[in-house]
Amino acid sequence: MDVAKSRTSTSFVEFVVIISMMMALTALSIDGMLPALPEIGSDLGVVNPNDRQLIIVVMLFGQAIGQLLFGPLSDMIGRKPAIFAGYGLFIVGTVASIVSMNFPMMLLGRVMQGIGTAAPRAITLAIVRDRFERERMARVMSFAMAIFILVPMVAPSLGQVLLSVAGWRSIFGFFLVFAVSTVTWFALRIPETLAVENRKPLTLGRFRQSIVEIIRIRPALGYTLTAGLTYGILIAYLNSSQQILQEQYGLGDTFPLYFAAVSLSIGLAALVNARLVMRFGMTTLVRWALASIVVLSTVFLTVSVASSGQPPLWTLMAFLMLTFFCIGILFGNLNTLAMSPLGHMAGVGAAVIGAATTFFSMLLGAVIGGAYNGTVLPLVIGIVVLSVSASLMARWSSAR
Repeated sequence: MDVAKSRTSTSFVEFVVIISMMMALTALSIDGMLPALPEIGSDLGVVNPNDRQLIIVVMLFGQAIGQLLFGPLSDMIGRKPAIFAGYGLFIVGTVASIVSMNFPMMLLGRVMQGIGTAAPRAITLAIVRDRFERERMARVMSFAMAIFILVPMVAPSLGQVLLSVAGWRSIFGFFLVFAVSTVTWFALRIPETLAVENRKPLTLGRFRQSIVEIIRIRPALGYTLTAGLTYGILIAYLNSSQQILQEQYGLGDTFPLYFAAVSLSIGLAALVNARLVMRFGMTTLVRWALASIVVLSTVFLTVSVASSGQPPLWTLMAFLMLTFFCIGILFGNLNTLAMSPLGHMAGVGAAVIGAATTFFSMLLGAVIGGAYNGTVLPLVIGIVVLSVSASLMARWSSAR
């Protein structure tokens, strides 16, 4: 039931847009940086080109840690105060990145940004879970994802423009403006969704008990691991996309356009999922999407091996767009399936699931991205392995 509707004039559409923009903070902070990675690396003395990927990886590491803090914190003090604390930390980290004069300082700022984005990453899911259940929750998440995906579509182009006009530090300046604007909108228009009588003290024992409970619930554990494997594909792509598209294929300043095309496929999938989920159900769609990725990646691996890791650009783009269309189907459904049994512990549940998913996918994506060798083979092999593993895990998760 929509428990907060009676306490606010916020419409369904405005609620979805605000949630989407908060979810988009992480994507903006990652995708907006991609065109600037070579210049940042050059200015801050990075020698190995693959080390530039750390600008992405350490932020995700910070986010994994932060979710373990902000989810339980939101159960204790309420959703909104915890959101404000996270945004404050993100702003401090953004300022540190703007003024950084060496690579370690940049990475420190990015870790702080990651910890800060953990608040909207974990707590927005809890806010949606506070208000909606199962298919209705999946529908909200699908609409939110469709709007949210507009940010990854335009972020690299925006980063490219800012980079050309005012240098890479101006990109962080935009992050600062976006964060302040979004949290202000949230503060003014979204009410607190966790009633005082439903708040719980933050204790180590309760946190440990919650983790044990999640591990014992097969759907919660299984779909969390499935999400981690699936998101590992996304992180691997994000880590290596700039090197593959901008450098290996020589796309230069047109890289953001190709990146946007892949992002568009995820957004379209989210819209399609919002319609299909009410008809076929989440479990069926998850199985179909994962099976499709397994087939696509296996076929494209054959093409890639036959071309010595340098397949024609149009085949690569077709593969990426179809694969990430399937991943767009998976996003909202996997989170919802993992969270559905945890309504009685939405805050800490969102924290544990979000942290586990982020940490798992970060490690997998870092390994695959770090293996980049001037060909698409490490990425494609990684997608085959992760999609097969995710498909098997999803079947285990839904087994009775």
